[in-house]
Amino acid sequence: MTQTSENVTWLTQEAYNKLKDELAYLTGPARSEIAAKIAAAREEGDLRENGGYHAAKEEQGKQELRVRQLTQLLENAKVGEAPAANGAVAPGMVVTIAFDGDEDDTLTFLLASREYASTEIETYSPQSPLGSGVIGHKVGDDAEYELPNGKKASVKILKADPYNG
Repeated sequence: MTQTSENVTWLTQEAYNKLKDELAYLTGPARSEIAAKIAAAREEGDLRENGGYHAAKEEQGKQELRVRQLTQLLENAKVGEAPAANGAVAPGMVVTIAFDGDEDDTLTFLLASREYASTEIETYSPQSPLGSGVIGHKVGDDAEYELPNGKKASVKILKADPYNG
């Protein structure tokens, strides 16, 4: 579930299996379904004014993009365990930070790739400015990251625990 570089993604066995199943569906039954929709819409005649045809082609494009994303992700995936609860911030952890050392102004988030985005907790990518700024720091450390406007912001790491979602 952790990423150690931009090209390697660590996944739990469960997450790897889930993504493999999604890829199998998209390259099998889903491809057949979209091909049938396109064929049926094509038979309706003039393609320039055929909304069903254009919608099906757009859906096909989105589906093929997801197939490429999943293929690349799985090709570079390493299957392993969730990070250790050693106080160091790593992808796959729920992190609580305090902005500018103000322990009343805190944020708790899951540090993970978008495949792990949770509805229960805000998710930040390890490649995001905040995510890359806190990785490797330990509880009690101050970390700095760059804001979109180019200024630096500092945070204090209050907690870092493995995600149990």
